[in-house]
Amino acid sequence: MKTRAVRLHGAKDLRLDTFELPEIKDDEILVKVVSDSICMSTYKCAILGTAHKRVHEDVADHPAIMGHEFAGDIVKVGAKHADTFKPGMKFTLQPALNYKGTMWSPGYSYEFFGGDATYCIIPAEVMELGCLLEYKGRAYYEASLAEPMSCSIGAFNAAFHTRMGVYEHDMGIREGGRLAILAGAGPMGLGALTYALHRDRRPGMIVVTDINEDRLSRAAALFPVEQAAADGIELHFVNTAKMADAAAELRAMTGGAGFDDVFCYAPVAQVVELSSDILGRDGCLSFFAGPTDPKFSAKLNFYDVHYNSTHVIGTTGGNTADMIESLELTASGRIDPAVMVTHIGGLDSAGEATLNLPQIPGGKKLIYTHISMPLTALTELRAKGAEDARFAALADIVDAHNGLWCPEAEEYLLANWVQD
Repeated sequence: MKTRAVRLHGAKDLRLDTFELPEIKDDEILVKVVSDSICMSTYKCAILGTAHKRVHEDVADHPAIMGHEFAGDIVKVGAKHADTFKPGMKFTLQPALNYKGTMWSPGYSYEFFGGDATYCIIPAEVMELGCLLEYKGRAYYEASLAEPMSCSIGAFNAAFHTRMGVYEHDMGIREGGRLAILAGAGPMGLGALTYALHRDRRPGMIVVTDINEDRLSRAAALFPVEQAAADGIELHFVNTAKMADAAAELRAMTGGAGFDDVFCYAPVAQVVELSSDILGRDGCLSFFAGPTDPKFSAKLNFYDVHYNSTHVIGTTGGNTADMIESLELTASGRIDPAVMVTHIGGLDSAGEATLNLPQIPGGKKLIYTHISMPLTALTELRAKGAEDARFAALADIVDAHNGLWCPEAEEYLLANWVQD
């Protein structure tokens, strides 16, 4: 079967290739990809090439399909898995395989397995690890976004706290505590925010910081502080660029006590150091954003580490349980991962969007792999509708859903754009 895919041939070398997939083996599964959302980690992979830990040395000879946040339909099932999976099933998957100690993952490491493709082959280890999940929801994009949501869920679950003289970790954020999400008005920060507001174990205060007023305004519109207050959470959106002494002013918001949990969503030394400075006693700093520089470092207050029991953790992706939690919370309507999405496009726009991701404003870029469409901001749909009535219809649907992408928009898109 022929497939089209955006593949990595080397550092900064992404190409939209058409090639033949091999016949699947008895322990493999052939799938049709419908949606894939672009991750900042994919940008880092594309920029670094073989310098990235997940990219194999011979990628020039065996190009790797990009994309790991994907969902679609099962097309053909190898005999070994015929009792569990059937053609026609919707699927999503947990890409953080950690198979036999390797860092191989779809979207970085595999020649025939990745999300920026029309069709791909899921290898045996995915099923062996239980990482292929049947998806019973309505919209493919929600399954795609379950992966980035699972990363934030994993970070929340990995946080921990201690008690003096007790050598046990109390896992998770502090219930009823003070939580800060720094550089948090981007797509992953908003994902973390919707999870923090609607999970079972919630903080009593959440402060979201950023230096971009437009991002903060959008976040505040999506998450009204009055609604959070009705749920017992004191919510603040803060532009730290307007603060003379950000650390002092943020600590003052807590009555001087500092924050129990701080999530750092930017690999910027200044943001990391601010995260350290606002920790309260037994405060947990979660460094979420992965840097491209292997020597990236920032100052940490070791006086507080010793006397105030502050500590730092880092996570890279969630696990399958985190993914399942994300899907369940979305299905029940408790979280809406669409808050992360600001752009849509076809497979023909995925390569350029990936290579230029830091320069493109907004949040998640959602790719539909069987259509041709320039990367388009949801806020630009109305203007494009002047020349193409389909965009006007999409704009009407999005506007009716508070400016967010939604199942109705996806269904209209898939029904009205030519499919490869």
